[in-house]
Amino acid sequence: MSSFVIKSIGNALNTASYISSKYASNKALKLFATPRKGRYNDEQSQLVSSAEKHVLSYNNQDIAVYNWKGKGQTILLSHGWESNASRWSYILDDLKAKDYNIIALDAPAHGKSGSKLFNAILYSEFINVVASAFQPEVLIGHSVGGMASVFCLHNHDLQSVKKLVVLGAPAHFTGVFSRYKQMMGYNRKISKGLDSIVLERFGKTVDYFSAANFTKEFSAKGLIIHDKKDRIIPYEDALLFANRYKNSELITTEGFGHGLKDKSITPKIIEFINA
Repeated sequence: MSSFVIKSIGNALNTASYISSKYASNKALKLFATPRKGRYNDEQSQLVSSAEKHVLSYNNQDIAVYNWKGKGQTILLSHGWESNASRWSYILDDLKAKDYNIIALDAPAHGKSGSKLFNAILYSEFINVVASAFQPEVLIGHSVGGMASVFCLHNHDLQSVKKLVVLGAPAHFTGVFSRYKQMMGYNRKISKGLDSIVLERFGKTVDYFSAANFTKEFSAKGLIIHDKKDRIIPYEDALLFANRYKNSELITTEGFGHGLKDKSITPKIIEFINA
């Protein structure tokens, strides 16, 4: 959406908040949780057509899973916002060459998975279902897929997982939420209303959901990769991860942006997996 459209929506909800702040806040949260893209187009469908397809379930919602079979370690790939499992096309051939057993899933409301709305907590439960079924040794997550992978390891005892790779991941939900509020130009009524809805639905305040803090307890080895010029998730988030996640290392890139889809990074990931 253009900045004009974004501000227009924000202004309209701000006006509505003076009539009903709860109504406006619920509309703002729905907007935040509804991806505008991420379903497959023909080209993306072709990219995952070589995989063996599975459909798992969480709370009666389908989880689309793709398996490129190999005899080596099992690796579970979790994509980010408004994407799907095809985003891993740039790294698949290199992982296949190592004969890894590669698993990828579509997030809630993305790809061919169920749900009309998305949140990282629901995504973490999708990841847990897939991880429980396939017993991966390695989790790799991009952006909110990295955050959801952290949430999953925090909430579930996945003993098969020995290593975690987070690519351009947000360190805490507070920052993600704050940037959304600022981008939309929401007033204090909606801002406070959004925080209240999170507390009501999930039983925790917004600042509780800190992926960086959760990694303090992890025994799985971690690899944090983040670009200094990431315009979506600030590089400071990577530094916070590195500070909290004692059993991890940080690789800093410059010029690869938020997507981090550069072939030069792949050997470093494979080296980490095989170490």
